[in-house]
Amino acid sequence: MIGFRIAKRLRAGRHSFDLELERELADGAFLGVLGPSGSGKTTLLRCLAGHERPDSGRIGVGQELWYDSSSGACVPPRLRSVGFVPQDYALFPNMTVLGNILYADPDRENARELLSLVRLEKQAGLFPRELSGGQKQRTALARALARRPAILLLDEPLSALDEELREELGDELGRIQRASGVTAIMVSHSRHEISRLCDESIELRDGRLAGFLPT
Repeated sequence: MIGFRIAKRLRAGRHSFDLELERELADGAFLGVLGPSGSGKTTLLRCLAGHERPDSGRIGVGQELWYDSSSGACVPPRLRSVGFVPQDYALFPNMTVLGNILYADPDRENARELLSLVRLEKQAGLFPRELSGGQKQRTALARALARRPAILLLDEPLSALDEELREELGDELGRIQRASGVTAIMVSHSRHEISRLCDESIELRDGRLAGFLPT
């Protein structure tokens, strides 16, 4: 079980607003967060990962307390069981596909299983510059899963792809999430992607819950 209550003051240009959101997710859930740019979607992910600190609230994962404003508890990012896939994938250009995965966890058996999961066994020795956009996405997913995270955070993971590839890789993303069983949160501008891939979906506007989406 993952539960969070986050409040944080944000600024978008000359506009200030408060990100305020509270949710609980069952193990293995896939939550989609829809919203326009500047609505607080990426900040939510960064607070969960520990890259930003909420002004107040609480973040708990299983029996672990990652953040609690009332007690002052705040677990640093490196100690949080999080797999994070940013928009640009952030692969190490001087490392192969296998090297990128092993950087996250040196367990080679685990790396081989992940290569099979994301269907990149034949590309294990290639560098990021030699990969297609879809192969880069799957490498980033494998690296994020290598640490066996409690939660997988996906920041617009399909936004850099053309429409046809977005559909194909969206299906792959859903398959990988279900096969791994990891609890995941994906933010996106696309209502279609969110409703197609996620089993629970919400919409943010100016940091507030604007509604629930049909799935």
